[in-house]
Amino acid sequence: MKKFKRFLFLPLLLVLVFALSACGKPGKQNVYQKVKENNEIVWGIRADTRLFGLTNVKTGHIEGFETDLAKALTKQILGKKGRASFVTTTANTRIPLLKNGNVDAVLATMTITPERAKQVTFTKPYFPAGSSLLVPNNSKIKSVKDLNNKTVLAVKGTTAVDDVHKSAPKARVLQYDDYGQAMSALKAHQGVTLTTDNGLLAGIAQENPGYKLVGGVYSDAPYGIAVNKGQTEMADHINEALKELEENGTYNRLIKKWFAGIPGFSLKGVLK
Repeated sequence: MKKFKRFLFLPLLLVLVFALSACGKPGKQNVYQKVKENNEIVWGIRADTRLFGLTNVKTGHIEGFETDLAKALTKQILGKKGRASFVTTTANTRIPLLKNGNVDAVLATMTITPERAKQVTFTKPYFPAGSSLLVPNNSKIKSVKDLNNKTVLAVKGTTAVDDVHKSAPKARVLQYDDYGQAMSALKAHQGVTLTTDNGLLAGIAQENPGYKLVGGVYSDAPYGIAVNKGQTEMADHINEALKELEENGTYNRLIKKWFAGIPGFSLKGVLK
């Protein structure tokens, strides 16, 4: 009798182990079904990027265009009672957090690139962006062509690093962990310019009088929302929600809320 029970228990144990193992693999789980069941979407967002996502030191909340967009998308996908929660990410941690299942989607100034598309599934672009230059008001730098044999400042993991090398192959690029460090280096004259996407630079310029954007954009680098590779159902629902927010005017309202009147930033190519 004991032997019979032992043989009966073994298959049940194997089934349990298999189920637990499957649960530990976020890439195998249907993320859209999960968020529907939980009535919550966990977003990976920036907390160090003015206008897009920045921690308000008075309230402790992260505020910006992308956090507002994430909240609007959550309501559009899950309904009025849907919850948006946030996990802070950086340029270097965005994909690992997604791959490990710590977040359901990443909405964090992430440029759509072929290399990244091998690891994640992107939605359609939600923000048109391109690399630009931030310089002191008295700088002689007018465009990316002036950067050969000069030191340029950038942030690790951003597409601007490759963009500079393509447009000014003789430029020396110093990379920092975040924009705060990179801006401090520019103020300390460790480089002639800080380069990244124009939208990010507009926020930095707003916060730092005496600096301006120059040269327009020298690359095409639109932002996309990323979900784990193969989570096409989740990406499809985000795309549909984006379309609805554009059609009902919510998208334009959020763009104007955060970017209207920013020196060096044109709304013309952003509004839908």
